[in-house]
Amino acid sequence: MVPQLDPTIGSSPQLSPELDPMAESRCADVGADAMGAFFNEELSFPPVHANFASSQEQLIRFSKNVHDNVHGNIYLDPVRYVTLNNLVSYLGKKKREAIGVTHLVYPGAVHSRFEHSLGVYWLAGAAIQKLKQNQGLELGIDNFDIQTVKLAGLLHDVGHGPFSHLFEREFLPRVVSGCKWSHEQMSLKMVDHIVDEHHIDVDFEMIKKVKEMIVASSELTLPKGTREKHFLYDIVANGRNGIDVDKFDYIVRDSRACGLGCNFEFQRLMETMRVLDDEICYRAKEYLTVHKLFYTRADLYRTIYTHPKVKAIELMVVDALLKANDFLEISSSIEDPSDYWKLDDSIIKTIEIAPNQELKESRDLILRIRRRNLYQFCNEYTVPKENLEHFKDVTPQDIVCSQKNGGAILKEEDVAVSNVRIDLARGRHNPLESSSRLPVGSTFQCTTFYIFISFQDYESKEKFPIPDNRISHLLPACYQDMIVRVYSKKPELVGAISEAFENFQLKTYGIKAQVHETPEKKKRRL
Repeated sequence: MVPQLDPTIGSSPQLSPELDPMAESRCADVGADAMGAFFNEELSFPPVHANFASSQEQLIRFSKNVHDNVHGNIYLDPVRYVTLNNLVSYLGKKKREAIGVTHLVYPGAVHSRFEHSLGVYWLAGAAIQKLKQNQGLELGIDNFDIQTVKLAGLLHDVGHGPFSHLFEREFLPRVVSGCKWSHEQMSLKMVDHIVDEHHIDVDFEMIKKVKEMIVASSELTLPKGTREKHFLYDIVANGRNGIDVDKFDYIVRDSRACGLGCNFEFQRLMETMRVLDDEICYRAKEYLTVHKLFYTRADLYRTIYTHPKVKAIELMVVDALLKANDFLEISSSIEDPSDYWKLDDSIIKTIEIAPNQELKESRDLILRIRRRNLYQFCNEYTVPKENLEHFKDVTPQDIVCSQKNGGAILKEEDVAVSNVRIDLARGRHNPLESSSRLPVGSTFQCTTFYIFISFQDYESKEKFPIPDNRISHLLPACYQDMIVRVYSKKPELVGAISEAFENFQLKTYGIKAQVHETPEKKKRRL
């Protein structure tokens, strides 16, 4: 969901005051209380000339001013502000948390996708302005390119469902057989819907390229128009090597919101990037900076996004949505944008206050979340490195079938399993490695490889991949972790499920892959 020049990094980490994790949507207007940003309404607009974006002074003088708690002042030109006004009802009022239910474990993580979209808009503008400043005549960057890239940054996440990726990855596959739905695909429909519904006068060719840029890193990648200026498609969602302003923003924003340190400096990459052979490249000396980008992202996944308690709550939210789906027909809204935009995190509140008997099981689960009576974490193990290639997701059935005779009889509905993949954005492969060194047929997410290309210095016209063994021998030899976690939905079954989980490990790997036994205190908890 959500949602230039030289951006200033703000120093004041002010966060949204909304700490109630399941609160009803309260964003009735675009303001500081809703998004950690405010709009300066005192400014007026001049006519939009073709060279409008060429002057920083003009941009600041005639633009709307938004204060973001990460990037400081963000300036929205008149064309973008018109679109932004129409986005408020889709992003601002929807209060979709940018990182799902994480705020139940990290209370500061209450920022919305709207804030993230503003940040990506700003950084996308900064990136293309930097390229224009350094290579504008050579690359033929014009005002149309600048406006298109910025608009793509603003709209790139408009198709996200409730609770971030949980809706797409955990809920829909269990209610829609063979579901291939994605938020990128929905973003394309939402863009068309917003433009048509609000009669926004935007150039057709611009909207077409915006949609191409939104899905540039997904399997829905569209043909690159006239096949010119491919580098423009690498700024917002980079399907070529994964280095894009989307990551720049959410890594810094999420780290800050959750109180974690972040020593990745995207500014270094923004300052040194250069286009060679229609591809954005970086100086060879920035190899470790790029590695830090992917490593920091992996650290966020391990520490925040897949925290054991976060995953427990996600499992419960998914179960609540599954039990409510037949009655509320939640999944039926994914095809029609006019219905889909109404679906947001407040679906939980809808379930909670509904008196219908059909929603009782869902209400009970939500009440358990509020009372912190969560699914009990039993144990976890990291899949041995030699078994990663042929790993298949572990299911509750696998655990139940590993139970030995005696004790409580387990059922599949008593067990919840979370298979957590954490990598450097390229599966089991080095994201900075040339595609020519990967096995034939290897893919990353879709059909594209990550290729790290760099240049030697500002006078060089040569670009080349860099093998990691020429940089440092301290870099990792393995680039993916697969963690299997098992939860008990009933506290009294923690012991039985933990024992069955250990049996499964012995049967599958010949060893107990977990680090330690499940504590006896947890097994005895009733």
